[in-house]
Amino acid sequence: MQDILTIVLAGGMGSRLSPLTDDRAKPAVPFGGKYRIIDFTLTNCLHSGLRQILVLTQYKSHSLHKHIRDGWSIFNPELKEFITVVPPQMRKGGKWYEGTADAIYHNMWLLSRSEAEHVVVLSGDHIYRMDYAAMIDAHKQTGAELTIACMDVPREEASAFGVIETNDKQQVINFKEKPDDPASMLSDPSKSLVSMGIYVFTMKTLQDALHQDAELESSSHDFGHDLIPKLIDSSGVYAYHFGEETGRVAKDCYWRDVGTIDSFYEANMDLLEPVPPMNLYQKNWGIRTYEPQLPPARTVSSATGNEGIFINSIISNGVVNSGGSVHRSVLSSNVRINDGATVADSILFDGVSVGEQCQLQGCIIDKHVLIPDGTVIGQNPVEDAARFTISSKGIVVVPEGYQFS
Repeated sequence: MQDILTIVLAGGMGSRLSPLTDDRAKPAVPFGGKYRIIDFTLTNCLHSGLRQILVLTQYKSHSLHKHIRDGWSIFNPELKEFITVVPPQMRKGGKWYEGTADAIYHNMWLLSRSEAEHVVVLSGDHIYRMDYAAMIDAHKQTGAELTIACMDVPREEASAFGVIETNDKQQVINFKEKPDDPASMLSDPSKSLVSMGIYVFTMKTLQDALHQDAELESSSHDFGHDLIPKLIDSSGVYAYHFGEETGRVAKDCYWRDVGTIDSFYEANMDLLEPVPPMNLYQKNWGIRTYEPQLPPARTVSSATGNEGIFINSIISNGVVNSGGSVHRSVLSSNVRINDGATVADSILFDGVSVGEQCQLQGCIIDKHVLIPDGTVIGQNPVEDAARFTISSKGIVVVPEGYQFS
């Protein structure tokens, strides 16, 4: 698709995911044992034939840059393919990116250099699989100036999203960002149609809208709050229903904004369901990532005779379970479970070592944490709160490199 330029917005702070985002950008947060969050968006681009990609970064972006360099240097510039990381260039008066639209406005020079006729704008911090090619085809067929990917959610949950109203031709006639009283769908009053933050613009429409928005001092320079409501009045804006894709990707219609500790935890746990709501095993839509060369995971009988046990868990390369018991958990690479330790309903990032006789329940342990023998986490909320972050649903988060006293 040489006429398509793709822009991935990957510069958000992700403050609600703290402490997982204290030292990394939200799109770089590990997910599912071996991936990073941004891998899902980039994989969708790869399988959809989008090979001209700009990734706009900003906040604590070193690990994100490194991951893209190591895992995504796969395109051929001789075929005009590229994936380019673009931190703030200070071309607009020395400012940082100040909104989703402002981030692209700062890089208008890249748009002007492109020969593309259409621009796909994506977020780098959602978990889903989608064939963007089908949405682009629909955009071209309707002659739309802007097409917005959307999905239906229960009306009581819609206030967290941009809510869309359409006519019978799927043309958008109203858009409100995070309204207190969301409009319901005509076909189902119990649900609302919401934006997924996935857009296809004609190049000229996007450039004109960004220039106009930049001149408004009252604007927050955000697509949902500012650009889209104005475009509805002046341009052809259409809705594209997520799941309309056919053929290449399974219609699981799974999409998650993992913007909080609880939503991040629940999305990881979704992968452990007997039939996961998102299929990571579809052979023609594999999720690409960077993975170091490590030995296979293994279990070991401990000196005391305990057998290492894994039950309903995701186990990455390099994991060694020496006489411990792991239940319904997600383990990243190089995790070590020692004799008599129990890990349940938890997520362990790279290089975590769980000492002998430890008990972990409902935890997220960031990378390179060495947990001393006999430590108990996730069973005493008062003690846990004195040391760690606890989510609204009781998930205990131990930050990267935490030193136990």
